[in-house]
Amino acid sequence: MSIEQIVFHPSDWVPNNPTLPMLIYRRAIFDATSSDFEAAFSENGWTGIWQNGVFDYQHYHSGAHEVLGVGSGSAKLLIGGPDGKTFDLIAGDALILPAGTGHKNLGSSPDFQIVGAYPEGQNADIQTQAASDAMLKTISSLPVPSTDPICGLAGGLNDYWR
Repeated sequence: MSIEQIVFHPSDWVPNNPTLPMLIYRRAIFDATSSDFEAAFSENGWTGIWQNGVFDYQHYHSGAHEVLGVGSGSAKLLIGGPDGKTFDLIAGDALILPAGTGHKNLGSSPDFQIVGAYPEGQNADIQTQAASDAMLKTISSLPVPSTDPICGLAGGLNDYWR
């Protein structure tokens, strides 16, 4: 597994995160299925686990960090708001999006499925407009999760977010 990190600055109305980088885990789980990502997220204390796709409109979460694991298929996602960067993802890849990070599906294969989850106690709201001052304060003050959704207690966000 290789991990890439990227910090996004505000982009149009999308705040992104002022301090935490987005993390891309290439081949996070080799030959992964959605069930494999569900098991890893659950084992590492991430909650609210769901399976679906990624919305085809730009949005972000002000009350939660989010992990996305590609359980099948492939997709092209725009991360970081309208002026962000495009990423091609395949089954086995995962993203950790710090609160405030914009994301949008630009196109995906018919079999594309993503598994999402959030740190325990965080609220995964869906925001499609500029953040208020209160939302910006929430984004900046959310605690770093105690475990990485893939690596557990060592590695991953434990290295990049602390």
